[in-house]
Amino acid sequence: MGTIYNKRSLVALDNLVDLIITCVDHPAAANQLFLAGDGEDLSTTELLQGLAKAMGKPSLLVPVPAGLLMFGATILGKKAMAQRLLGSLQVDISKARNVLGWQPPLSVEEGLNAACLVDKDFL
Repeated sequence: MGTIYNKRSLVALDNLVDLIITCVDHPAAANQLFLAGDGEDLSTTELLQGLAKAMGKPSLLVPVPAGLLMFGATILGKKAMAQRLLGSLQVDISKARNVLGWQPPLSVEEGLNAACLVDKDFL
């Protein structure tokens, strides 16, 4: 997974809640649709590296080309699953930024760190 260069949009819970509160309070949000995101898109490789860092673990990613992963998944009858994993999935939050003046309060790194805060005894 060390050579996947797709782009994925994420949204930290704190960023989603902040956008919802902004929409409730801002008069320009009435009857509008806004997409939520952290404002920085990551590849699957970057996401796995960021999660490992947030958990204080090394990221041990094997550099397997995306084409080889797709080929193997196709042979195993899992092409659709591989397309979801290897493809890009991005949202554009520029409308929320331009209309509401909204900026995500947490960075992607801060969101991943918050997501990885778990009780060590639980693991």
